[in-house]
Amino acid sequence: MTKHVDETSVQTSATEQVTANQNHTLSTAYHKPSGVHIIVDSTADFAPGVAEQLGVEVIQFPYTGPDGEKFDDGWKSASAHEFYESMRKNKQLHYKTSAVTPGHYFEVFERSAKAGIPTVYLCFPAALSSSFYAAQQAAQMIKEQYPDFELYVIDNGAPSVAAELLAIEAVHQANSGLTAHELAKWANDAHYFLHGYFTLETLDALAAGGRIPPAAANIGGKLDVKPEISYDAAGALSLKSICRGRKKALRAIIQDFRDNYSYDLSLPVAIVSADAKKDAEWVEAQLRKEKGCEGITIIQSTVGPVIGSHVGPGMVAVVFWGTDRREKLSLADKIASKVRGNKQ
Repeated sequence: MTKHVDETSVQTSATEQVTANQNHTLSTAYHKPSGVHIIVDSTADFAPGVAEQLGVEVIQFPYTGPDGEKFDDGWKSASAHEFYESMRKNKQLHYKTSAVTPGHYFEVFERSAKAGIPTVYLCFPAALSSSFYAAQQAAQMIKEQYPDFELYVIDNGAPSVAAELLAIEAVHQANSGLTAHELAKWANDAHYFLHGYFTLETLDALAAGGRIPPAAANIGGKLDVKPEISYDAAGALSLKSICRGRKKALRAIIQDFRDNYSYDLSLPVAIVSADAKKDAEWVEAQLRKEKGCEGITIIQSTVGPVIGSHVGPGMVAVVFWGTDRREKLSLADKIASKVRGNKQ
């Protein structure tokens, strides 16, 4: 596995959010909250040890490959390099993912209900998976059987490590005194302040998953076209720009960081890559060259197999807390957001 959180990639922020010591531990303000049980997905692509120190429960999403169905356990039972290298060597090898079933969600939620601890589930975006609706179904069944149990299913609107950053701060807010109800309302608003920008090595995985036509991926490869991709207010992927060459795409990511970063050094920045350690470290070095960012806390992690099945090897992303993304919505998107019940 590639480097994750270590002395070269983590600097201590003003509030000592992440302590850069031999154990790579989170400070006590980010340890398991009392009074609120927080559940997240394995699609948050946590850096090693972070979820355990946060004390959050992680639901492992399934994926299927040549060896049958497996579950995303954060690369504990599989090698990230071997996973992505197999995709590089065999263009016909495609991994498939599937939604978590209502039955599995019911089992998870029922354990919380029996424990009697108010629970908040920060779920993978509905814009990218039907798992959110399955979780809602399970939550309704739980409500019928445990009417006094407090359970909130929240669309986190934050794919991959954006969900990790949301979970880290959710634990902090719970430890600061927010109730489960208040934390759910906080998360509903907070995810709009998380920005994510990434690029891909090839367009093959997107084509295999039906995201783009195969012909477009083929042409893109011949022209050395590298997309810069982000996600919208609902968490759905959106094309930000098209770049000729890998370096230009990485520089475009740095520019978007520069344009949208909050410069709140108490909040970490995340870099996640799919077997692209060299590029991830180059991006980190560039971020630290930005004025005022020399000492920012940066957490590096590896894209898990579920997200990785759709983006393929070579993905590099930067995720950070920044401006309110709703402010940049088009008029049509603002109207659609209001229809969905999201206040602007």
